[in-house]
Amino acid sequence: METTIRKVTGADLQQLQGIAETTFVESFSGSVSDDNMKKYLENNLSLDKMKAELDNQESEFYFAEVADEVIGYLKLNFGQSQTEVKADDSVEIERIYVSHKFQGKQVGQQLYEKAMQVAAQKGADYVWLGVWEENRGAIRFYQRNGFVEFDRHIFRFGDEEQTDIMMKHSL
Repeated sequence: METTIRKVTGADLQQLQGIAETTFVESFSGSVSDDNMKKYLENNLSLDKMKAELDNQESEFYFAEVADEVIGYLKLNFGQSQTEVKADDSVEIERIYVSHKFQGKQVGQQLYEKAMQVAAQKGADYVWLGVWEENRGAIRFYQRNGFVEFDRHIFRFGDEEQTDIMMKHSL
């Protein structure tokens, strides 16, 4: 299985919205109410919202593809587009999502490596992210890649509050 990583363009908006919604539902549908899931998708992963994010000059998206099929994606934020830290010397990995049928095939690792490459090209001192405290697999993945916890914050999921562990990796 040969996976390619490429930058997402405006022409990819429909595919971006599709993979974002699909992978988010796959990842969290069993952990939140249907109502909160529906609200989250409408407010955060709608076509209009994804277009605004894609048009933002301080964010970049990348697709992971196999034979022209989008199987995962990465979202990076710089400067004031970062959700928490908003530092010029850092890059935020806001999202790395891989379709369930391609998990365990190093796709997430390839997206992660792309994030680190972009961060180095941007001259960042460190990369940071937030990961749900219950997502043990993701936490282990980031720890294996040199990330350490530096804080926690609340992530609002509809009317539910979840705690995210904030992690960073110095470059």
